[in-house]
Amino acid sequence: MFKKLAYILLTLTPGSVLSNEPKDWQLGFQKAASQGMEDIVWFHDYMLLPIITAITVFVLFLLLYTCVRYRASKNKVASTTSHNTLVEVLWTLIPCLILIVMAVPSFKVLYSQDTIPKADVTIKAVGYQWYWGYEYPDENIISESYMVDEKDLKENQPRLLTVDNEVYVPVNKVVKVMITANDVLHAWALPSFGVKRDAVPGRINETWFKADRTGTFYGQCSELCGIKHAFMPITVNVVTEEEYKKWLEKAKVEFAKKDLDNNIKLAKKVKEIR
Repeated sequence: MFKKLAYILLTLTPGSVLSNEPKDWQLGFQKAASQGMEDIVWFHDYMLLPIITAITVFVLFLLLYTCVRYRASKNKVASTTSHNTLVEVLWTLIPCLILIVMAVPSFKVLYSQDTIPKADVTIKAVGYQWYWGYEYPDENIISESYMVDEKDLKENQPRLLTVDNEVYVPVNKVVKVMITANDVLHAWALPSFGVKRDAVPGRINETWFKADRTGTFYGQCSELCGIKHAFMPITVNVVTEEEYKKWLEKAKVEFAKKDLDNNIKLAKKVKEIR
């Protein structure tokens, strides 16, 4: 019982998220793995939460004070006050100042997300019903990424998040992701990197991240796209540059063979039709 309670308390606190995937009962963010996500977490923890908490406590105090101070038993004659200029000026200026204080760091975060530096690696992600297709244009690598069924999962592989072909990127390198869709709206989202972009048919949206640590990171399609929307996971492996080069050599051979096999199968089908 104590262990279960301790586990729930740990997963409820934002700073205690110890892995790169969502946990049961988790309310906080996943552990940041990029500067962009660090900025988002800072803005949330040290700007939004204190301001929202202060406003909530202040409004609650005013409500309780008003209920007690101006209750009917203490005020036999109703007040005839129609307005108060000072109060009206204050309740206009103070919210404006609060919004300005929030806007400055917010614009900084938004600007950094939309300003893409020179990319070291470029990936194109294409949403399909219901899987992801990936291309490395500079490396001539094309693959498809499907969710692994629960019965085929290996030990320690997370349910509904594991895929057959994972994305590989090098650590501490700028990765530009070009995102589109083939059929309906999808969304490519990776919480640990602070990345989420809609995948729109006929349009390419761009985003970027720079992972600051190695590991396996999980995301999901975040736009309702049909009956199997929940079965479109995203898995990104962040590895060292040496490991990334080895993967590239292997992937060029592996996916080239798959393309050849697919072309042979297609040719056979065309021949049968004729």
